[in-house]
Amino acid sequence: MKKISAIITALVTGAALTGCTFGASIDTLMAPPKLGAEQEDIYNALTKAEGTSISLKYPKSGKYLSAFIIEDIDGDGGDEALVFYERNNHAADENPLRMNILDKKDGKWCSVRDKATAGSEIEEVIISRLGSNKRINLIVGTSILNRSEKNVSIYNYSGGKLTEANFSEPYSFIDVKDLDMDNEYEFLRLTKASNGAPALAEAYKLDENGMYRRLPKLDESGELISEPLELGDNVSDFDVSYGKLPNGRTGMYLDAVSGTGSIQSAVLYMEGNALAKVFDAPAEEGEEAPLRPAGCSSFDVDGDGSLEIPVQVVAPGYETAAEGEQQKLTEWMKLDENMELKRRYTSYYSLNDGYIFIFPERWAGKVTLRLDTVNDEIVFCTSDNTGSGRELLRIFCAEDAPSREDRISGGYMLMHTKGESSYLALIPAGSRSGSDGLGITAGELALGFRYRD
Repeated sequence: MKKISAIITALVTGAALTGCTFGASIDTLMAPPKLGAEQEDIYNALTKAEGTSISLKYPKSGKYLSAFIIEDIDGDGGDEALVFYERNNHAADENPLRMNILDKKDGKWCSVRDKATAGSEIEEVIISRLGSNKRINLIVGTSILNRSEKNVSIYNYSGGKLTEANFSEPYSFIDVKDLDMDNEYEFLRLTKASNGAPALAEAYKLDENGMYRRLPKLDESGELISEPLELGDNVSDFDVSYGKLPNGRTGMYLDAVSGTGSIQSAVLYMEGNALAKVFDAPAEEGEEAPLRPAGCSSFDVDGDGSLEIPVQVVAPGYETAAEGEQQKLTEWMKLDENMELKRRYTSYYSLNDGYIFIFPERWAGKVTLRLDTVNDEIVFCTSDNTGSGRELLRIFCAEDAPSREDRISGGYMLMHTKGESSYLALIPAGSRSGSDGLGITAGELALGFRYRD
């Protein structure tokens, strides 16, 4: 909290000193990076065609984070340049956000096409083939209204002409992925719930006739239906990861954020030529899809290429405590061969500090935790329903070098460092003296500690 407050103070002070306002675009708050030689040539060609009263715009996420994207977007074997910019002096009824395509003629860059783009910010750019068609697709996500409303459009550049495909739709998440592992890419689009309509998932391929064909969904009875997959009525955003499924396919793990800030998971995959899901997110009342706080997202906790889904449970000994006084453990659930969630690991997951400690299997149901507020440590101890069980392990997060060195001199082991933060653990002397076999070794401690970036 101290570091966060210091950062906020520095930002506010810096804004005051420079005259910046928080309503300004991030592009205006950061100094543009120094251009390389080729980028300088491209920029000079752009300003020659469009004038110097422009500001470059940068995609906010994805593979391409530069205002200058240099790729072969027409499949002719040579690179073109795609530049996003904003006109500073524009008519009141003109959208200032534009994209310009430049190509080389006689070895020199020159502007060949310029087009207004919907929105006020560039969210993401994807350049890829889709399905069986050899066309290269220029997929551009833009946003308006403080980036809360996003729209994706698809373009094609060929023969010196830029054409907009018949595809312009709202979205919350977009990606290109070979989910069915047939060496052809699908275009994936997720939308949040809005105006009474549920959140949706869709997959598209581009057929040989140049049509973006939405793939059907596979319902619970195994029937193919030409409709999007529904993902819940209260989904406001998505955190998406990919992982290997038991059947060998690639799974799309959706951690769906609800309007209340909690998240719940669904897993999507391709079955034949249809989009299918394992369970709803969020689930109806009484279903078992895991609900947990925001930030507690799916993760490959054991590094085997398959993701686990976290579920928070009340720690032993706290079952009758008031909800605000309960301590929580995190169980990591994994899909089995029948596509059912089964518990794989029990752990303590610190969302604030970003670390996970996976319990030895013999700890499950027998070890709990408590907070040592005096020393600011997490203490793991045997569960005897009195709160005074035998200590087995302590974990401490040091925010500066003196605190770290003080703990190390006291016998703590350094588990991980990131910046000025250090993660240390102590196995108390005599913790293995009990006859219950719950004492932990240094090797088990090292094996169970994970840090999540």
